[in-house]
Amino acid sequence: MDIVFIQGLKIDCVIGIYDWERKIRQDITLDIEMSTDIKVASETDHIDQTLDYKAVSKRLIEFVQGSEFQLVETLAEKITQIIIKEFGVEKVKLTLNKGEAVTGANGVGVIIERSHANYS
Repeated sequence: MDIVFIQGLKIDCVIGIYDWERKIRQDITLDIEMSTDIKVASETDHIDQTLDYKAVSKRLIEFVQGSEFQLVETLAEKITQIIIKEFGVEKVKLTLNKGEAVTGANGVGVIIERSHANYS
């Protein structure tokens, strides 16, 4: 499998368990690796034959901005479901970084890997 990736996708959303977090929007950053076969696209040089990372990005921005989850774990799971189910990706590795949510840390969050088999 080949990897199509999106790195450093910043999206604002409501995320968190504390009352003050439910009243503000915070930036999260996504790094996404999507396993897919790009051989046909490389031969045809046509966008319809590959995973369109712009379409994936637009869909995730729309979803995340409209979400209001408490846990980054839940948001990460929903994101991988969208990528696999809607875009036919075989496997996804997602890093969701909530930024400086912990004093003194450059970032906190989760890294998850899911495959098509997880959602069959």
